[in-house]
Amino acid sequence: MAVGLAARDHLSRLNALLVLAMLMTESTDEQQILRMGASAAPSFASCRLVGVRTVDGTTRQWTPGEKGDAQPPALDDVAIGGGSLELPGEEWGWAYALGSASASSGHMVVASARELENDEHFLLRVLSQQIGSAVRNSRLHQAERAAANELASVNQQLEHTVEALQQRIDIHHRLTRAAVSGEGMESLARAVHEVTGLPTIIEDRYGNLRAWAGPGQPAVYAKDPPARREQLLRRLLREGRPLRESGRVMVAASPRPDSVAVLALLDPDDHARDEDLAALEYGATILSMELARQRSVADTEVRIRRDLVEDLLSGASAETVLPRGEAFQRDLTAPHRVVVFEGRGRVRDDDQFFTSVRRAARDLNLGTLLVSRAGTVVLLTDRDINWDDLHAGVMRELAGGQCRIGVGGQTRGVEDFPNSHREALLALQLQRGNARSLNVTVFDQLGVYRLLAAAEDPREVERFVRDWLGTLLDYDEHRHAELVLTLHQYLECGGRYDETAASLSIHRSTLKYRLQRIREVSGLALGEPDVNFNLQLACRAWRTLQALRA
Repeated sequence: MAVGLAARDHLSRLNALLVLAMLMTESTDEQQILRMGASAAPSFASCRLVGVRTVDGTTRQWTPGEKGDAQPPALDDVAIGGGSLELPGEEWGWAYALGSASASSGHMVVASARELENDEHFLLRVLSQQIGSAVRNSRLHQAERAAANELASVNQQLEHTVEALQQRIDIHHRLTRAAVSGEGMESLARAVHEVTGLPTIIEDRYGNLRAWAGPGQPAVYAKDPPARREQLLRRLLREGRPLRESGRVMVAASPRPDSVAVLALLDPDDHARDEDLAALEYGATILSMELARQRSVADTEVRIRRDLVEDLLSGASAETVLPRGEAFQRDLTAPHRVVVFEGRGRVRDDDQFFTSVRRAARDLNLGTLLVSRAGTVVLLTDRDINWDDLHAGVMRELAGGQCRIGVGGQTRGVEDFPNSHREALLALQLQRGNARSLNVTVFDQLGVYRLLAAAEDPREVERFVRDWLGTLLDYDEHRHAELVLTLHQYLECGGRYDETAASLSIHRSTLKYRLQRIREVSGLALGEPDVNFNLQLACRAWRTLQALRA
């Protein structure tokens, strides 16, 4: 009878163990499995749960039982499959493997006042194996869930990447159509505005507006000062990527060092997305292509124009130059003037000065026969204007700097261009020594200088200069003085001391001393009308001869 009761009790425990195993297998929470399984150990044997140590790779975690026991030091020496364990203060202890000996997830440690019976050993071993199986199943489930989440995340990222790639392809197609349309910078600005939704601006090297697409274009477009503009260009070229400044996102386009433009998005609220920046960068690539095309066309035109102007200034025959002039829609037999510009901007940049002169000439409809020549800019024009307006236009384009203009006489045929050029250069030379600060000198308005410059025999002019200024010239040469220049400025200023001293940048007393030396060296009485007239004429002849020899 006792045997039957023991058997029924054993079967009842096996049944309970089976139910517990099913519950643990259905759980995906590792801690719940451990609490559920390990806490049931005393129900299957006369023992108490000391704790459970789980192992996951190199990670080990100890979960104590109800008494909060610390992990037994001897547990590290127990085999993977489990075994007897000495526990401080306990008569008997055992570590059961969570799973099989070859696939253990840790150990369940129990203690008892006596050694357990075989059937109790069996039940606890089966319980620990079920706990281990449930733990591994939970970890596998978690790994699968993590893999599924990671796969979903990768798929989502891939979807976003494909979408972004498609957007960039669409951007490339739209901007490429703008590039091949042949409409230039305006078409490119419109295309970038359409794909970004932001106002788009194209500026040239000097900050001048070349194209605007989108709302908000101001009536007057403000430019940065030249020094600040140069700093910005250097930073954009150095970085080679879009930069944000003053409510704009900007990138530089530069196919060659002497050709630079800026493409910008007006974005004061920082709304530009990565796709917008990509559109800006690709737009800069297309802008570089457009700049290269324009520069190639311009270089060809400049070369043809330069050759024509050089031939005209060197006195080429009409048969050689007239057909080429027609290519520029210019009748070279009509009256023309040669205009020579000399100067520079605030930053020493010959290209900037040339560009400023070209734009000022364009605004006044003076034509395109314009070249750089020997440190000057030479313009051939068939129009007569107020030349001070031309000077003002150049200075406005330079935004600071210097400019002087010499205007030659009118031509009466192709053969007169060299002479008009010489007259323009002479006007510039005479302008340098003028007592008054002049910006424009027109040869036709030079008065007696025109007669002196046109003298067929310059030796007569030289003799006249020697007769009146010889002793002063010799004194200047031997003493390295400036008596002739002082006399010239004094007479040009009408004998006014203060104005003469200011033009020579000397003190009034120094001027008086020099004038006294002039009287002593020359033996002439300054102040007499005839003497002053001849001295002034001789000084002007001296200045003319200097200019002709320069």
